[in-house]
Amino acid sequence: MGSFRLAVGATLAVLSWLTMLQAGAADFDVVVYGGTSGGVAASVQAGRMGLRVILIEPSSHLGGLTSGGLGATDIGNKRAIGGIAREFYRRVKQYYDGPDAWNRQPREAYQNPRHSPGDDAMWTFEPHVAEQILRDMLREAHVEVATGERMRRPGGIVKKENRVEALLTESGRQFSGKMFIDATYEGDLMAAAGVSYRVGREAESEFGETLNGNRSSLAEHHQLMPGVDPWVIPGDPASGLLPGIENAGAGEEGAGDHRVQAYNLRLCFTDDPENRLPVTKPAGYSEQDYELLFRNFEAGETRVPWNLVLMPNRKTDINNNLGVSTDLIGGSWTWAEADYAERERIYRLHLAYIQGLIWTLANHPRVPETVRQTVSQWGPCRDEFIDNGGWPHQLYVREARRMVSDVIMTQHHCQGREVVPDPVGLAAYTMDSHHVRRYVDANGHVRNEGDVQVGGFPPYPISWRAIRPRREECANLLVPVCLSATHIAYGSIRMEPVFMVLGQSAATAAALVIQSGNAPDIQDIDYSTLKHQLLADGQILAWPP
Repeated sequence: MGSFRLAVGATLAVLSWLTMLQAGAADFDVVVYGGTSGGVAASVQAGRMGLRVILIEPSSHLGGLTSGGLGATDIGNKRAIGGIAREFYRRVKQYYDGPDAWNRQPREAYQNPRHSPGDDAMWTFEPHVAEQILRDMLREAHVEVATGERMRRPGGIVKKENRVEALLTESGRQFSGKMFIDATYEGDLMAAAGVSYRVGREAESEFGETLNGNRSSLAEHHQLMPGVDPWVIPGDPASGLLPGIENAGAGEEGAGDHRVQAYNLRLCFTDDPENRLPVTKPAGYSEQDYELLFRNFEAGETRVPWNLVLMPNRKTDINNNLGVSTDLIGGSWTWAEADYAERERIYRLHLAYIQGLIWTLANHPRVPETVRQTVSQWGPCRDEFIDNGGWPHQLYVREARRMVSDVIMTQHHCQGREVVPDPVGLAAYTMDSHHVRRYVDANGHVRNEGDVQVGGFPPYPISWRAIRPRREECANLLVPVCLSATHIAYGSIRMEPVFMVLGQSAATAAALVIQSGNAPDIQDIDYSTLKHQLLADGQILAWPP
């Protein structure tokens, strides 16, 4: 009798859950999960191709890093960017061509660091401007948007055989679709759908690369000054290590590991007193968290440890620079697989570290006076990130999960030794990895490891097969952000304009499959048909264009 009651109770619970799902269920042609710039571009393209599309974003904001502080657009060659991505940057230019855009400085006073003569687009912008333009594009394409909806983890995907049928959110809503696009920085939908992926660095021997894996010998940039002591009490190993340092030595050159390059926040600051918020010492501040910074100054560093790029209206995009800066080295390793609560903790850890860093640089007596004077002129903007006290809401997730598909983009593709025959976009940036870890070297001093900056190659094509899974794993999913690439190749591909390009290409492929009428696997799409549509929509697939 007891077993029967348990069975009945379980059945009623399931029926109740199904009823709740059906009440909140919605059917779409294309379900896009992740309101990053790539997710917005995918949604806009699907909408323009006449499909019913839903863009689901876990937070309340759209645009990811593009609206999250990264206003100094990184792209090796602007001519490699076409389609919806270039349209976005053209709209940025159109906005700033208007006199009403300049409320904090005259237009002629802004010295644009990303401008080239003859540009039809603008590559620097304020965060709120980027988000508004992206929202306008979604509205014009009649895209339905659901913000504040997080996929259930676990149990967020309904899958039958090798096809995703629905995405379930924590609020109880169900989004069914014919095609799905994972445009998150983390690859959460992809992972939940059972698609193969990797986190961390491959060994250089796996693909014959020379820049992957542990790279202590190449770490010349953003390096600590020589002779910085790692111990809490200088010279005394028994006192323990300062925060964030491993006593593991340089390690085997080129060896693979689970580690991920450092994250930070891209800071939109201003020196306009009327628009500047004060930088206060955060709760829980500990001087020991910045002892390495102090010792690096005392070892001879004199520069301000940030890369400040000017944005319109006396604002900035501030990024990591030098040996101790806004990157929280080691703080990113668990992000990809972490649950939502742990990710929130990791974000708060990064935020508190950066808030404490800026306060320290502006106020602490162990910081050189010239540095203090420079940093104290800047602070968060009153009119940016107003729901987060002026601080960015988006963590710079430089790399998380990376899909493993039929084609894996590698260093050889970046440098042109291998060329794919089925491009869906071009990448054009240096192979770039921020530091991954800090360790004690053979001399007993602190060193950063993992930074790689190798360029000198032209734009190169990204394979169609790198943005869709293997057939046996999923036949109606596309992954334009966490695409199939090694750590070092991803370091070149992972730029916001490229995510937009790949998002548009993914949505185009999804639309062509749906419009074919017989719902084939995404792997069966005729590439020549896809290529024709991409070119018709302004995508650039070959170099020179």
